[in-house]
Amino acid sequence: MAATPAPPQAPPKPTWDPRRPAQPPWLRPTIRIRLTLLYGGMFLIAGILLLSIIYLLAAQALNTGNEPPFKIIGAKEISVTSDACPAINNVSSIPLAEFNRAISDCIDHQRQDALDNLLSRSLLALLGLAVIAFAFGYAMAGRVLSPLGRITRTARAVAGSDLSRRIELDGPDDELKELADTFDDMLERLQRAFTAQQRFVGNASHELRTPLAINRTLLEVHLSDPNAPVELQQLGKTLLATNERSEQLVEGLLLLARSDNQIVERKPVDLAEVAGQAVDQVRAEAEAKGVRIHGEQKPAVVRGNGVLLERIALNLVQNAVRYNVPEGGWVEVTTDVQAGHAVLVVSNTGPVVPAYEIDNLFEPFRRLRTERTGSDKGVGLGLSIVRSVARAHGGHIYARPREGGGLEMRVTLPV
Repeated sequence: MAATPAPPQAPPKPTWDPRRPAQPPWLRPTIRIRLTLLYGGMFLIAGILLLSIIYLLAAQALNTGNEPPFKIIGAKEISVTSDACPAINNVSSIPLAEFNRAISDCIDHQRQDALDNLLSRSLLALLGLAVIAFAFGYAMAGRVLSPLGRITRTARAVAGSDLSRRIELDGPDDELKELADTFDDMLERLQRAFTAQQRFVGNASHELRTPLAINRTLLEVHLSDPNAPVELQQLGKTLLATNERSEQLVEGLLLLARSDNQIVERKPVDLAEVAGQAVDQVRAEAEAKGVRIHGEQKPAVVRGNGVLLERIALNLVQNAVRYNVPEGGWVEVTTDVQAGHAVLVVSNTGPVVPAYEIDNLFEPFRRLRTERTGSDKGVGLGLSIVRSVARAHGGHIYARPREGGGLEMRVTLPV
């Protein structure tokens, strides 16, 4: 029996990247080499300019220092006159030794004046060159480091949930371009991951709607039968309440997936109108629980999605009504514009909330002192949706426990 031939081996992988030509490390235009050449060249140019200025000043000083300190005048009778040395103007009246000493003193004085003049002018030239060098160095450093500003601006845009932004830095293949390309690759992977996650949640929510709607229809049909036994009607009501809770959970998941995205289409929305509509929707439930709703809604216009902003106000007011005291409770809903931001504040009476529990309230499926437990007050997504919608609009939500119980929820949105 013939031996089975071995499968052909795969060709070896190339050890070089064909997209980027290989370059020796010393030829790559790195930031270190560019800065070295830039500042070394600036230092060389400044040194040449300074030497040239000193040379010109020294030449001028030597011209001044070469002038004779005295002049010999007269044709037949020789006499000496000097503006720098008045002591030798009358040479016949002083001894020869004093005359020679006066000439030496004059020469020394003239040389010292030339050196002092050279030093003062050199210092002025150095000061001028220093100012020019600092200004030129500042401009060149800004030009070299400008890609960092572009990277920072893109990172800030991404921090605002805009994962579609890219740096796309052009220029030499240095460390900054490598950093920008790596950052772009990371953003690409993050965007794909977030898009896949949101698509999964959205598809799952849509797929769950159909069986839940069918269940609700069948339960309502059986409950409408007057001849149905009491036990069956009681079971049907329980199943219908459970089905309604599941529908709320699916709607909340779908809204949470939508609100995690940056709002693209923005329209003017008045928070006062949004808060008023939320209060009207919850007023019947509040009256049934004996909770009084009050507060002044001043105009506060923002740009955003009206449906999502209404969800913020509705969730906050519903939570304030449902998590309240049994008797004598109240909810205050106010809107206003403060420090260039539209502010929605919902305060309520209620149980005492520890400060360390505040952050847990914004996590999905978590409630005060409970986690993933059943409740007739909600599905545990209300505050998570509020935080996501506020972030998608560039805003924030802050929670603060009130003295005596209850919470104060403050939503700030840019105007």
